[in-house]
Amino acid sequence: MLARIYRPAKNAMQSGKAKTKDWVLEFEPASARRPDPLMGWTQSSDMNGQVRLTFETRDEAIAYAQRHEISFQLFEPKVPKRIIKAYADNFAANRKQPWTH
Repeated sequence: MLARIYRPAKNAMQSGKAKTKDWVLEFEPASARRPDPLMGWTQSSDMNGQVRLTFETRDEAIAYAQRHEISFQLFEPKVPKRIIKAYADNFAANRKQPWTH
């Protein structure tokens, strides 16, 4: 039973960063999903795939996994590169490319 500990990325559909500060512990799928012969929905016999635990810090998630003897992989979050711009920079005289309309 292998678990992943990570911090989720920002939702691509919104500009806010809600639900990105907590750390998540999820279990890796033990078996592949397969289609149900009657309805065609995907099914799995792995019940750990439904478990998703959230923690405030990385250390709490690691301590939980070690306390319950769960082997885990830790994925550190990538810090986004911030490019700070002002709207007035579009009309600056010293632009690299001339502004034309």
